[in-house]
Amino acid sequence: MTNRDKRIRPVIFGEVLFDHFPDGSIVLGGAPFNVAWHLQAFGQAPLFISRVGNDPLGHKIKDKMELWGMDSSGLQLDSSHPTGTVNVQISDGEPSYEIVQDCAYDFIARDAIPPLPQQGILYHGTLAIRNEHSASTLSSIKDNYCYSIFVDINLRPPWWNMQCINSALTDSHWAKLNEDELRQISPEDQSTTDVEQLAHNLLADFALEGVVITQGAKGAFALTANGDKVSAIPEMSKSVIDTVGAGDAFNSIILLGNIQRWPLSLTLRRAQQFASQVVTIRGATINNRKFYQPLIDSWELN
Repeated sequence: MTNRDKRIRPVIFGEVLFDHFPDGSIVLGGAPFNVAWHLQAFGQAPLFISRVGNDPLGHKIKDKMELWGMDSSGLQLDSSHPTGTVNVQISDGEPSYEIVQDCAYDFIARDAIPPLPQQGILYHGTLAIRNEHSASTLSSIKDNYCYSIFVDINLRPPWWNMQCINSALTDSHWAKLNEDELRQISPEDQSTTDVEQLAHNLLADFALEGVVITQGAKGAFALTANGDKVSAIPEMSKSVIDTVGAGDAFNSIILLGNIQRWPLSLTLRRAQQFASQVVTIRGATINNRKFYQPLIDSWELN
């Protein structure tokens, strides 16, 4: 990604919802929202575009955004569809998701989007474009603004298909996937099962500027069209509560590194560092600025 003006606000598009955990806890989440939440904590003032129900959960989301200092002008209210919810199950520390369909974020309206910066970074995942209404709105943004586009490939059965994935990758400059997702979208007739080669193939097939692959406990690596490869090993977390939102925490720092113009190797290490800290808490959003402050200080963020 190229971003010559680090003052440009990142535009984050997609779902916001509440994760319901087996222990009865309910945590604000949704991959794009998590990314925006972290970027706000790190001082980047993202413009988050989504849609919530005109219901108690939707009003709670708006209130939480404003208390966190986030701009809520991109949060649309929907009187016909409810705020999104997800039932999360945890098995051996790994989450699985039961995602409710026809939520408000499936109907993000083009005519309700606030003024957007003309250029900069646009981040989105793939869940919010499962519905043609939100997908059409995202396409309109891509067509009318000059953005470097970062896509997070989220394969949440049954809410994805290869046509949607191929379209998202074709439009994008950078992509992030985990190793399992990379293998799932790679053609079955691939002559290799080597994950790095599969990443190279993806990079070439879609003319991407770069691709980032996360591999759980093994860490992550990034490849660029210029032939660079960098990797990072995760820190050992003392107490893993769950891995919900770890990838979103990782992505937020990949975007932050671009905004701050950090070298890719440094960005990847810091993304892995932050993700390793997020897995020590329940859910994906941390409602405590003290959690972020040591990183803000050590990274000398301005």
